Amino acid sequence: MNIQNDLVQPRHIHSKRNLWSGVLFGVGLAAFIDETIFHQLLHWHHFYDLSTTAVGLVSDGFFHAFSWFATIASLFLFADLRRRKALWLTRWWGGVLLGAGVFQLYDGLVQHKLMRIHQIRYDVDVTPYDWTWNIIAVVMIIVGSLLVWRTRRSV
Repeated sequence: MNIQNDLVQPRHIHSKRNLWSGVLFGVGLAAFIDETIFHQLLHWHHFYDLSTTAVGLVSDGFFHAFSWFATIASLFLFADLRRRKALWLTRWWGGVLLGAGVFQLYDGLVQHKLMRIHQIRYDVDVTPYDWTWNIIAVVMIIVGSLLVWRTRRSV
């Protein structure tokens, strides 16, 4: 039994792992960018704004940890796929866009509008921000879905 030959497998065998590695990376990346830009640099909001600033900062810490856990998990999957020579970059990028887009749309619709735990900004008309946030999310979902669909035909 040759271990090296066992590691080289057709990429379609690992189709779901490629997709999930990308999805986790996309979620982690979108959360990281959101937290870094809107929470830390611009100070527009915290993950949870229905309490004190101290609670908001703690919630940002948990949110930041979540983004890194998702990113690290995705990178372990990614490294394993590379080791097995089963990395399928087109499918992986489709997963990245899907993960980031679904995360962003969930944030924009559920957390901003339904739960109202925070808004993108305060003391301004949020309508243009909401539309921009959600349209970008939908575009990422559409492009990611097309990439995943295109690779599905190759399975």
